[in-house]
Amino acid sequence: MPEGHTIHRAARDLRRKLAGGTVDVMSPQGRFSSGAAVLDGRTCCTIEAYGKHLLLRFAGDLSLHIHLGLFGRIRSHKQPVEPPRGAVRVRLVGGTHVIDINGPTICEILDRDDVVKLISRIGPDLIRDDADPERAFARIAKSRAPIGKLLIDQTVIAGIGNIYRTEVLWRQSIHPFTAGRALTPHQLESLWTDAKALLEVGVKRNSIITVEEALKPRSRLRERVNIFGKGVCPRCDEAVTCLDISGRKAFACETCQPFIPSTQGHK
Repeated sequence: MPEGHTIHRAARDLRRKLAGGTVDVMSPQGRFSSGAAVLDGRTCCTIEAYGKHLLLRFAGDLSLHIHLGLFGRIRSHKQPVEPPRGAVRVRLVGGTHVIDINGPTICEILDRDDVVKLISRIGPDLIRDDADPERAFARIAKSRAPIGKLLIDQTVIAGIGNIYRTEVLWRQSIHPFTAGRALTPHQLESLWTDAKALLEVGVKRNSIITVEEALKPRSRLRERVNIFGKGVCPRCDEAVTCLDISGRKAFACETCQPFIPSTQGHK
């Protein structure tokens, strides 16, 4: 499933290609024909990302809500229009570009009230200017659940996926099984700040980069991670442990991220 930086990158790119112009909307596959008919010919006002959710806002207070899920994909190509590739759920034809969306988990039209309800269900998005980290901190500070589970709960914090979860916890020397309520306010602030910075790099570089030397602006390296999927910790040369957190793989260095059981939260 795409992590949050991918959706923000997509929103940015689609804004340049569609926002401000009228858009022809169709469903070559046929599964979104009725929805496409409602949006066809309207002006696309703007395009926003909320975590892993994409909202294409159209005139008339209607939004096209897309969640790519595991298998969804967005393809973009310049005019002229080419035949669809695969099962295209939605095709958006603007003045200069054609956008095809294949296989999204969610593809629906929302009105203004629906959008408000959707956003209220999503946790604060790390890389949105209007994000309120205190909402996330309050949820985490009350929770007995492991921080490794809370970080990828999109109702707690929006945008962090499996890879960023592993990497930011390693960078902050926090074991994934540490209870949320056992973290100090300073640790929560540091987690937020670090994850936000890494996601912003991901948007800019269009790749997940968490290795410190690869974060330098002049570096030409693409995807680089520290311990996700690796066997040895680059910090201490000890073995990396593969963990199961709610059915998903996570990784940790038990030396650099010692697990300290706690039954009492910090005030």
